[in-house]
Amino acid sequence: MSLISASRLAKSFGPVDLFYGINLQVPPHARVAIVGPNGIGKTTLLRILIGEEPASEGTVQRARGTRIGYLPQEASFESGHTLWEECLQAFDEVRRLESELELLNQQLRAAPDDAALLERYGALQHRFEHLGGYTYETDIRRVLSGLGFSQREFTMPLTQLSGGQRTRALLARLLLSKPDLLVLDEPTNHLDIAAVEWLENHLAQWEGAVLLVSHDRYFIDRVCNTIWEMRPGGLEIYRGNYSAYLQQREQRWALRRERIQAEKERLQKEIEYIRRNIAGQNVSQARGKLRRVSRIIEAIEQIGFEAVLDQNWAQVSTQVHISTSLMSVDEAQRRLNRLGSPNEQTEPFRIHLRARQRSGNLVLRTENLLVGYPGNPLFRVPDLELRRLECAAVIGPNGAGKSTFLKTILGELPPLEGQVRLGASLQIGYFAQAHERLHPEDTLIQAIERVAPHMLPAEIRSYLGRYHFRGDDAFKTVSMLSGGERGRLALAQLALSGANLLLLDEPSNHLDIPSQEILQTVLADYQGTILLVSHDRYLIDALATQVWEVHPQSGRLHIFEGNYRAFQESRTNAPQEVTAPSKATSAEAYRRQQRARNRTKAEARRRAQALARLEEEIASLEAQLNELSAHLQTPPTDPQELRRLSETYNHTQQTLEERYAAWEELAAEEA
Repeated sequence: MSLISASRLAKSFGPVDLFYGINLQVPPHARVAIVGPNGIGKTTLLRILIGEEPASEGTVQRARGTRIGYLPQEASFESGHTLWEECLQAFDEVRRLESELELLNQQLRAAPDDAALLERYGALQHRFEHLGGYTYETDIRRVLSGLGFSQREFTMPLTQLSGGQRTRALLARLLLSKPDLLVLDEPTNHLDIAAVEWLENHLAQWEGAVLLVSHDRYFIDRVCNTIWEMRPGGLEIYRGNYSAYLQQREQRWALRRERIQAEKERLQKEIEYIRRNIAGQNVSQARGKLRRVSRIIEAIEQIGFEAVLDQNWAQVSTQVHISTSLMSVDEAQRRLNRLGSPNEQTEPFRIHLRARQRSGNLVLRTENLLVGYPGNPLFRVPDLELRRLECAAVIGPNGAGKSTFLKTILGELPPLEGQVRLGASLQIGYFAQAHERLHPEDTLIQAIERVAPHMLPAEIRSYLGRYHFRGDDAFKTVSMLSGGERGRLALAQLALSGANLLLLDEPSNHLDIPSQEILQTVLADYQGTILLVSHDRYLIDALATQVWEVHPQSGRLHIFEGNYRAFQESRTNAPQEVTAPSKATSAEAYRRQQRARNRTKAEARRRAQALARLEEEIASLEAQLNELSAHLQTPPTDPQELRRLSETYNHTQQTLEERYAAWEELAAEEA
């Protein structure tokens, strides 16, 4: 039985239909992603399905007893809990059982032969173990660490956390609660790459169903096996991950285009017949055909080709308003000509990036560079080069200094040590993550005039239309724009710069998937050099010729050749930083580098050996716990033996948690 079923679901705001006629099911163990352009109704559909918002039409049925966990885009907490206390809420029943078991244990000390107490103790202990009572604190630490929280943050009040951290806190509590259906609205928004990869691996082992909205194509590709694509008016279902969806979508669109072209050709032949016969002997038949052609064209204009072709006229007529006046032949021809191809998607913005001049072959070189702020060095950069037409993607945890690195290259921040050398004939275009180069008091027209003073106001308004700023939008001030709108405006400025070196800091933030695909295509065709900071692994994989990874633990930048998949493979196979000495490096300096590298390798080997030993210990302790659990599920009648087994279990569990903590510490050093 499905966890959720919906039939003929519709949502309207006044006279405007957001979507209609949606039929769907969410079976147990589903892995469903909802995709589509911004504003199409993805979040609204989620909220209707889980009962947070009413539908305008249709029905939603939820299986009785289904536990649903919902992560909105922005979480709010009314409690004064710390992060740790909030996560403990997921284990209320476990903690109640824990207290009751402790009370029973005290009673058994006073009455060790009480059969009723022993039976109650055994039943509660079985339930306690089944609910993860012996591991819940370890589970909390594992989930919080996986989602990027530090040990220091575990005890912080939620009120002191940022909005993004509070959303991660809610996600942690939901994962620990293990609902039957996990409903996630943009779960990767506030996660760095390491946390997203942890979440992907966690969801791969998830026993319940997952229904999510996300713009993270790589995440969808790895987590989901069903795609619901929301299109103007409704929803289409695709089986497979994101890559399979792209292939199937193109096939469906090709069939649609053929079908619609055939219908347009049929209507064109009808108009040609009407034109030949409207004043001849067959005038009555011609006028009848004109009446039919007119109403079909009007219906297509109102609800689209497919809705008209997929239904009989009785069904279509209830959804459209047809004029009683007859079109002329010329008007029918004009309106037929205006009917475009199928509305496959809401049109994404249009961007063109062109370098006005060719740069030199050497674009960027660093020498002994240390990035950071006075008193707060962030990381050291190996001497590196970036050459023309290459794309280097900079990745690393949030707060590691990636944006600071870009600003150091731009010259906005001075290096703490060393220097950055830029190549000849460079024109740099910079896309800032926070869009701080936009002036809040500027209108959109003024923002474009800053980078293109030669453009006339009418030209600017036409240009802004390509980025979905239409009509009076041109007179809005930057301060009135949303984050996504500011991003589009910053891209509009960038496209006018004519730069041959692009420094891009999270350019796909706030973009829906169709817009991400457009941006990716444009950047792939760009005849210049790109230095990219991004969490968008799909974009990195498509563009990068190198991956530069910031390691806060070691305070260094590591360089890998290839795209993101190549980086993952090299990381799996113990990657080494590219630190080949330059010609100017002295022999003694090179020997020092080699000795340091050898020490690093030796330390890495020792850590790997220690990790292996810990993993063996953990496996042994887990096996002991499983064996003890089996004994405790059928507790002995001897109270002393029962107490001994319980104490052994608790001691083994404590030892296991200590080994887990040691493993996590070593694994963090290894990373």
